[in-house]
Amino acid sequence: MTTINKLPESTYLVRFPDCDPFNHLNNSKYIDYFINAREDHLRDFYQFEIYQFTQQTGTSWVVGQNQIAYFAPATLMENVVIQTTVLEWNNSDILVEMRMWDNNKTHLKALLWTRFVHIDMKTLKRIPHTPELTERFKVLLNALEQPQTFDQRAMAVRRKKYEEL
Repeated sequence: MTTINKLPESTYLVRFPDCDPFNHLNNSKYIDYFINAREDHLRDFYQFEIYQFTQQTGTSWVVGQNQIAYFAPATLMENVVIQTTVLEWNNSDILVEMRMWDNNKTHLKALLWTRFVHIDMKTLKRIPHTPELTERFKVLLNALEQPQTFDQRAMAVRRKKYEEL
């Protein structure tokens, strides 16, 4: 039986055009890095090509909400590790937690929760996940032990002082 990686990760280099005058990753670029990493993880770990899926089915996901907490700056030419995991899968939404670490995964840089909404691309209206999608992706669910709000999660992460989450 194959073990499914519920917390895939990949490494990215912080580039000059993405930084502010202090050589810190610009706040808005964190989200770009996170979303790109999730797309890479879907392709590389789960063999799911989001754009091909959209062309074939006429459905996709859009960002319904982002919540982000910044803990430490990511800096110019620094390698960062980004992890993504599914905290919630329901009828039409997916809540994904994304974490950005330093290269050694000892200091958490940022924490992002993104809620993706499943939509019909023609009507741009919310639609339910198909049974096939639910069967394929519900196995990726990596729910928190206790339900938490984003603020509670961010505070818990800060209290853990970057221990393994």
